[in-house]
Amino acid sequence: MQKPIGLIWNISRAFHATVCTLESLTYRMTKEIPPEVLAAKIIVSGIHLDLTKALKEGAQTRAARLLRHNDHIVRIRIDIDHDKTKGDGHLFIAKGQIEVRGPDLIASVTSEDAYKSLDLLVDKLDRLLRRKHREMKDKRNHPHDVELDANLPKT
Repeated sequence: MQKPIGLIWNISRAFHATVCTLESLTYRMTKEIPPEVLAAKIIVSGIHLDLTKALKEGAQTRAARLLRHNDHIVRIRIDIDHDKTKGDGHLFIAKGQIEVRGPDLIASVTSEDAYKSLDLLVDKLDRLLRRKHREMKDKRNHPHDVELDANLPKT
């Protein structure tokens, strides 16, 4: 009779751990970032384009999503370029750079709408951040063997 009680106990512990993990994840993803931190970490500039207040705030709110994923981000730089020379229509090029430990993450996206290019850029930078985090985690959890040419003394 102790088997079912132990099974129920293990299931309830697993459920509690899952709920706690989901609650902390929900908190981390919904925590508010103070505006002064956003202004210090997110730099938005326009090239051949006057940034409106709405465009600048839209870029900051979209980039704030990236800050929620990683606390070690030093700075996010977003440049929006209005290019009239390529083709018949107007193109908006959004370039992003995330300064983190190690090499910076850089992405660029082109579209015919400034807001659409911002959305695509943030999605691309988000994928790069997730990829970098996954690679760091794999390297930490699965270290590679190192071959040394020198004979080391046995301890």
